[in-house]
Amino acid sequence: MLRTSTRLYRPVCARAYATGAPPHALVFLEHRKGAIESGSLSALTAAQQLGGQVSALVIGSSEHVGGVVEQAKKLKGLTSVLHSTSPQYAEPLPEIVTPLLKKLLSDSSFTHVVSATSSFGKSLLPRVSANLDVPTVSDVTSVEHDVSNDSTTFTRPVYAGNAISTVSAPSSIHIKFFTVRGTAFAAAPTEEGSNAEAKAVEPVQVDDCPTEHIKTTIAKSDRPDLSVASRVVSGGRALKDAKTFESTLYPPCRSVDSGYADNSLQVGQTGKVVAPELYMALGISGAIQHLAGMKDSKLIVAVNKDPDAPIFQVADVGLVADLFEVVPQLVEQLKK
Repeated sequence: MLRTSTRLYRPVCARAYATGAPPHALVFLEHRKGAIESGSLSALTAAQQLGGQVSALVIGSSEHVGGVVEQAKKLKGLTSVLHSTSPQYAEPLPEIVTPLLKKLLSDSSFTHVVSATSSFGKSLLPRVSANLDVPTVSDVTSVEHDVSNDSTTFTRPVYAGNAISTVSAPSSIHIKFFTVRGTAFAAAPTEEGSNAEAKAVEPVQVDDCPTEHIKTTIAKSDRPDLSVASRVVSGGRALKDAKTFESTLYPPCRSVDSGYADNSLQVGQTGKVVAPELYMALGISGAIQHLAGMKDSKLIVAVNKDPDAPIFQVADVGLVADLFEVVPQLVEQLKK
């Protein structure tokens, strides 16, 4: 695997800030109807690796914020939980939340701002950092802070995971923004006896928002969420049609493009990144875009008729065979 190195610099005319202070990270905790998202728990773990204080920010409607704050107060490593309640935050938009976060950072000691690499996090953090004239490092897989020179070093995958870029953010970047790849960090656990301080933050009213939330559509399923499933069975275009996906769950990009399955089930560079205990790839050739989303799985099992399929290069167990013959036999064995 290739490694590249990148160094971030601030503009020459930027304001200088004091260095050497211990890090104080602010983690944006996303939640869905009162349940904290697993990606945000991974972001909390990454923030703790900076070696300083860690605070969390929770926003939402009055219906859910109280419960989320109580959950967050019990998370290991949190110093304080900031929370802001407003009808505008019930279905938050980046344009609505940006003024709140910008105001919060303008009169605080935060040195880092962290979120999951979610759709919302990837929209919010770059928007806020651009307002503050600093960059955002996205999809981070490791983080290390050097207190002696107030610099932070990150690693992140590039070129669909075929190279790892090392990014150094020096002390001249007074607030360092980064999003975290959830599969690279364990979810922060709760800790008995933990009781972080809760602090209310006044919401910032936005009257001229250029966008409007219309509706949120959530696919209902008895399956576990793809990003946290411990076992994932994924099928490629070799399954031929949507009906055969009844025996599989999570498709790669080409299967979604062909209309075999919903794009919420897509694994890969343009879908979701997973790292389950077991990943079964049935009839998947192993295009680079798909490998970028699953090659960190603990055990990869591949079935493909093509012995030269790229999927076998990352598979721990590979079988060159027709999946329509193998899968029925496997199902029968599993039933015993």
